[in-house]
Amino acid sequence: MEGGRYRAVVRCPSCSSLDDKVIDSRMADDGGAIRRRRECLACGRRVTTFERVEEASLVVVKRSGERVPFDRSKVVAGVAAAAKNRPVTQQVMESLAADVEEQARLAGPEVTTEALGIKVLERLRQLDGVAYLRFASVYKGFEDLTDFQREVGELAKATEPKRPVTER
Repeated sequence: MEGGRYRAVVRCPSCSSLDDKVIDSRMADDGGAIRRRRECLACGRRVTTFERVEEASLVVVKRSGERVPFDRSKVVAGVAAAAKNRPVTQQVMESLAADVEEQARLAGPEVTTEALGIKVLERLRQLDGVAYLRFASVYKGFEDLTDFQREVGELAKATEPKRPVTER
């Protein structure tokens, strides 16, 4: 410990020395990590390291009962498939997935695929109606045109602005 702080020990990739000094530190990933430039005191090589908070694992409980680790890239891939050829940027998709993950983590260490799907649908409903319908058709297992018609009706009710009642 140096001055009440723990000093990270990083092995130099060139000479395997454990002696280095931090040249520069700055915030990265919108505060989710610290980026440090380090210089090996033995050979002079400079390397970049990132320090991140290790989060508790989030487990997804599938419909079959199988438990798998949460994978944000799967949420992004599902949203990307639903938003194909729509005006939804990769950055927006990543943000949506991060928000869904954060909501799930706040709820506890386990989340069902059903709860994740609902959270994604809520965000897509606000973001893009077509992407919402595409995602809903897979998530809810639409079987025929009436399923689409019902969902479009619900979407229209939820997104259509209320018109003031005018007296005649």
